[in-house]
Amino acid sequence: MSQALHDIGFTIPAQAGTYWVGEAMQKVDYQDLDEVPEIIAQTTATAARNAVHLAQVLHTAPYPVE
Repeated sequence: MSQALHDIGFTIPAQAGTYWVGEAMQKVDYQDLDEVPEIIAQTTATAARNAVHLAQVLHTAPYPVE
């Protein structure tokens, strides 16, 4: 999906997507967890910070129109 958006002109921030696959060969669903694992929370926070930073940069210095 990111590549398709990039191909048509979207700017995708670094580390824009996160996912959780759990333990290998197990059937635990992320929605079934009692709490978010710390590493997942950290990764999601980093993705959010990168998106905010990119938005601020593009607001200050947008891509040239021509």
